[in-house]
Amino acid sequence: MIHQIVSSLLDWVQQLGEWGIMLGLMIEVIPSEIVLAYGGFLVSAQQISFIEAVIFGVIGGVLAQLFVYWIGRYGGRPFLERFGKYILINKHHIDKSEEWFQKYGAGVIFSARFVPVVRHAISIPAGIARMPVWRFTVLTTLAVIPWTIFFVYLGFVLGDKWETINEAAAPYVKPFILVALAILIVYVVIKYTKSRKKAGKRK
Repeated sequence: MIHQIVSSLLDWVQQLGEWGIMLGLMIEVIPSEIVLAYGGFLVSAQQISFIEAVIFGVIGGVLAQLFVYWIGRYGGRPFLERFGKYILINKHHIDKSEEWFQKYGAGVIFSARFVPVVRHAISIPAGIARMPVWRFTVLTTLAVIPWTIFFVYLGFVLGDKWETINEAAAPYVKPFILVALAILIVYVVIKYTKSRKKAGKRK
């Protein structure tokens, strides 16, 4: 039944082209990797252009996270614990994302996008903490762009074999995570250094 739902949604994506990619990402019913890889397949089939797939993929990815952000901001954790499963977010995701946000602060919005478990749910604590929307949007966009290009390109290269995207992406996802963690460490060090300097000035 799940396979039939996914298949139906991807048929819908194909019919709508680049708009289907954007909407498919926004509704978060199936993982973004699958939608983007399928978008790459549509590029290989010359139904849409690579640029169109990337642009609409980025827009859809950012809007999807803004939606989760606003739910976190106005619905709070109880609402997401109850209904989060409908957008592929469970209690474990929420717990982990809150832990990361409290530990690393706003900078985690960028780096966490590349880390399994927390990347879908990191928008929740940002909303609950009422992080400025403009900052959240900028950091999210900066993370969504390389992620979108990567999976659309892989889907394009795989062509008819796009369904093997998880296996094809596996060797590359780890470097993504390592780079994201390195950026996060640099951010934390800079933040810590600035806080120490401010504390020193107060003395």
